[in-house]
This record gives sequence, C-alpha cells and structure tokens, in this order.
Amino acid sequence: MANLSQIKREKMLKFLETLKEQHSDDESLIAINQIENELTSKKYGLVWEEHEEEVDVKMRTHIPVFTEVKEKEIVGDPKSEQCNFLLEGDNLHSLKLLEKTHKGKIDVIYIDPPYNTGGKDFIYDDTYVNSEDLFRHSKWISFMDERLRYASKLLKREGVIFISIDDNELYQLKILCDEVFGAENFIANLIWAAGRKNDSKYVSISHEYILCYAKSLSLLKENKVVWKERKQGIEDIYREAEYLKKTYGSDYEKMSLELKVWYKNLPANHPARNHSHYNCIDETGIYFPSDISWPGGGGPKYEVLHPVTGKPVKVPNRGWVYPTKERMEEVISQNLVHFGKDESSVPCKKTYLASNETSTPYSVFYKDGRAATKRLRSLMGEVAFQNPKDVDILSSIFEFSSNNDSIILDFFAGSGSTAQAVMELNRKDGGNRQFILCTNNENNICENVTYQRVKTVITGIRPDNSQYSEGIPVNLKYYKTDFVDKTSEEIYDELLEHIREMIQLQYGVNVDNQKYIMIMDDDEMDEFEKHFDEYKDIEVVFINQDVLLSTSQEKLLQNINTKIIPNCYFDFELREVGELW
Repeated sequence: MANLSQIKREKMLKFLETLKEQHSDDESLIAINQIENELTSKKYGLVWEEHEEEVDVKMRTHIPVFTEVKEKEIVGDPKSEQCNFLLEGDNLHSLKLLEKTHKGKIDVIYIDPPYNTGGKDFIYDDTYVNSEDLFRHSKWISFMDERLRYASKLLKREGVIFISIDDNELYQLKILCDEVFGAENFIANLIWAAGRKNDSKYVSISHEYILCYAKSLSLLKENKVVWKERKQGIEDIYREAEYLKKTYGSDYEKMSLELKVWYKNLPANHPARNHSHYNCIDETGIYFPSDISWPGGGGPKYEVLHPVTGKPVKVPNRGWVYPTKERMEEVISQNLVHFGKDESSVPCKKTYLASNETSTPYSVFYKDGRAATKRLRSLMGEVAFQNPKDVDILSSIFEFSSNNDSIILDFFAGSGSTAQAVMELNRKDGGNRQFILCTNNENNICENVTYQRVKTVITGIRPDNSQYSEGIPVNLKYYKTDFVDKTSEEIYDELLEHIREMIQLQYGVNVDNQKYIMIMDDDEMDEFEKHFDEYKDIEVVFINQDVLLSTSQEKLLQNINTKIIPNCYFDFELREVGELW
C-alpha cells in the first residue's frame, strides 16, 4: 500500500523546487532551504512512515456493520438479561462501530497485540512482516496508532488500558502511548517474569511487559482511587494452616513451628514466600508478631506482666504503642498480644493475615509462562495457538483495576483468555462484569479457538463433548463484521437491517421482542399497540426516531422505559452519501 508520509513529503519538496526556480534571491533561497531541512529532518518523539491498510481503503467505499450469527449465540444464564459479545472481523472495523455504541463507556481495556518479532506474528495487508522489511516498525506503529486512538475514545474518564508487549516494540509503543494517551497518564510498566528460556546464546530473556495508562490519571487521584489485589500465595498458606489444625488440634505452638518449616521448603519463586513473616497460628488464625512500640519514640513505659511467669516484661525503648495501661490490658484480654516464652523479650502485636489480604500490586511479578498453554490444552486439547495469555494474571489485573459492573474490552482477543478471566473473576467475587472481544478469523481462530474456548468455559463441555467443569452461566452473542456499499441505492434500508445488533451491543441485552422490543416504523408501532396486552414483562422499548406516535400511543408509552433509536449509529455515513441533511 502507499507510503502516505513519503508521498506528502515528496509533493512538498517538489513544490519547494518550483519556488526555487521562481525566487532566486539569496534571502528566499535561504528560507526555502530551511523549510526543506525541516521536511527532511526528524523531530523529537516518535516519527514514522505512515502507512495505509487495506481495511482503511475498504472503508472509503463501504460502511462496516455487524451481523449477528444466531446459531453461535450461547444462552448460559436464561435468568440474566446481560450479554457478552464476541466480534469477528478486523478489529479496526469493530472499533469504528464500538465508537458509535461505547464512546466513553469502557472501564478497562486489555490487549495483547502482535509483538512484531520479525517472524510470523504480525500480518500487515495479508502479508507477514519479516525482519528484512525496511518499514517493519513503521507499519507496526501505523497499525497500532489508529487502533489506540479509537481505544482512547472508548475509555471512560476513569478508564485504564493495559498493553502486553516485549522488547521488539516496547520503546516505540511507550512513546506512541505517550502521544495518544498523554505522558502524564502513564501509570506503570509491569514486568512479568515468565520463567527462563534456554534458546538464547547470550541472555535468556525471561520476561515481557504490560504497559498501563489511564484516560485521566489526575481524575483517579482526585477520586482517591487505590488499586489493591489479593496477595498471591495466601490461599496456599490458608490450606496449609487448615491441614496443620486437623493434624495438631489445639497445639498452636507445634502448628507455628511446622508452618515455618513449610515456608522454608517452598520453591524459591513460590509467591507464598513473600508472606513468610505470617508464621504464627492461634485460635483466631494466622498472624505475624509486629512492632508494639510507639512510632518515633517517646511513648509511655508502664509495667506489663508476662501471663505465665507473672513478672514484668521488657519494655520497648520507644515506649508502648498503647497510650494507657488500661488500653494495653484490654488488648491483652482480647488475645491480640504475642508474648515470648518469658519476660525477657518484648511482646508484639498480633497482625492477622485475614485482615491484610490485599496489597498494592507489584510492578514485577512471577508466573510460569507455560501455565497458560497447559490451561488452554486442558480446555480444548491440542490447538494451533501460540503463547496464550495467562488467565490468572488477567484476572488479577481486572480485580484491582475494575469494579463489579465494569465493561472490559479486548480487541486482540486471540485465544479468549480475557473472557475466561472475566467469567472466573465474576464467579469468585459475585461481580457482573461484561466482556467484549474482537478478533479476526485468520486460520479460523475466532470460530475454532476464541469461540470454542468461551463456549467451553460457559457450558463446561469441551469441543470433544467431554466434561471440563460445571460451567459458568453467562450469555454470549456472536457478531461478524459485514459491509454496506456506499453506492447502494438502498443504503438507508440496508443500514437499518443492522440496527438491532447496534442496540444489543450498546445496551448489552438481547432484543427479543418480549422484554426488549424494537419498533422501526409506524406499522410496527400500530401492531405493538394492538397487541400491547400480550406483553407481560416489558423492560425497554426502542423506537426509531422517525416513528410518528399517535396520542393514544404516547399515552401507552408514558410508564414504559422508552429509548429513541438514534440515526447517530450511521448518520455520518448517511450524510456523507447525501441520504441525510
């Protein structure tokens, strides 16, 4: 395809040559040469040769639309009115349509774009971009720039985006994101240590990155948003403590000793080792003995007796943290003070793990990179998909960055890890998050991998009909991107045929003409009025803005949640071809 930047530059330089012929005086030539130097020099920041894609060219003559594939709909939870969406097609077309339904509405975006390794991971205009391509990086940046600008429009003001990447494009992506989202909205570059690789001759690359930007970091700070995640490994600690309780009954001293041994024997990279200071157990739970002295010193130094020896214990140099002896005795009576074997040691506060299960996410974390592939195989057997993303990592990200009712978008959906992460997180915390996935169907990936994985998680049945799990009851709609020719004489009617898909996507519901009803013309409105008594559980009536309501119909709709279907779904395109004024 055309190198647009080069064409523009050559056109301007040619014009400058014409000016040189017309203006031969020194002052004019100096000025023209300065302009020429500016055109041919690079500026600070990200400069690349802008490239045009076939998908852009397609939109010059055709309008992208969604068509629902009804036979791929999954109704996993008939009682729920919420739908999730899988959008098959080029993600640029899907993003353009999502701008019409979800502008400023997406809470969290996670994407895992092609890393542009120079191998067979990045296709540009139906051709793999290899390491010999002189415009390899420019093509990738052009590809990402357009999509990230749509992503920025889709994010809520409190929204955030996470982008997986490796060293091949990390630095270009960081500068590009600074331009698209604003350098002031950069939150962090998370580093995922995924385990050693032994195929390198020099340095074993064992990590990749997840760039994180906010739509407005200042707003997050203003709203005092704090990210917390459940500490990794604590479930294993709880399981070990339960085992020790069953084994040793009420011998808490023995349990505490065995818990210390358990920590010591864990693998070096086990996340529970980060919490090995929680190494004591009593009847309340697992705790660690923390400092009981007055912060900064100068605290009170009253006498405290050891509960066994009856002698005064050693007083901390900075004094007790509790201001009065009465308060200290109250805390001791609640069994919240840890005493040593005798009075020779300073007591400690008991800080329980159950009260400190969350922490601010670390920028560096470890998770074996092979686990995601094993998990996908357990779901679907051997599938032709390289490097699926880890569900647990995504679930953790969504847990600290989203709310229970957030909308989560992944427009490089790949194997569908994002959908599984959202579903499992909802099951874990009772949330009602919605996911929207976009992916192409290259090598049948959308139909045979993404869709099949989501279907397996929802139904609990693998593609080979074997049992995977009990399933997670959610609903899924499957859309394909289609096109309407801008030169069509029936363009208005053809676009109206795809309005139902847009309504369902915007509101996350199923327009079933029972609870959610769509009325597109006067005849349909008359029929609705005629059979109104047959409708029992109307939630919303969507009415085309061109429908003319009679007085009786207006009265009928007074106590019904009514939403006008806007031309804005396609009004720009209709105006462009002269169908609207």
